[in-house]
Amino acid sequence: MRFLAVLLLSVAALAAATPLFGARGPSRVQVTAFEFEYRLSRLSVRQGPALIELVNYGEDDHDLALQRVGGTRSWTLAKILPGSRATLSIRLRPGRYRLWCAVGGHRLRGMRATLVVRR
Repeated sequence: MRFLAVLLLSVAALAAATPLFGARGPSRVQVTAFEFEYRLSRLSVRQGPALIELVNYGEDDHDLALQRVGGTRSWTLAKILPGSRATLSIRLRPGRYRLWCAVGGHRLRGMRATLVVRR
């Protein structure tokens, strides 16, 4: 009888803890800005909530714009000073996303990247 009680308590504890172990936090991508390029910490992430952090290691101000290829909505992080960082919280759908710096002619000079969001 005691064995059965311990077994039931163990199963109940495991069932209660399972959502904690199975829950995933948001995907994270760090976009490092230099003159005149972006470097992504990863080139693909899973769909769902994501935190996209822009870190400015350049000498000029930089910002970040993001748009899903084929989509109409875009997201932006405001211009940040050298040595600064900012984070965008977003929900990503599967597809390819274009990232670029909208400051002056930075995009034309190479400050752009692609992020792939997989199912």
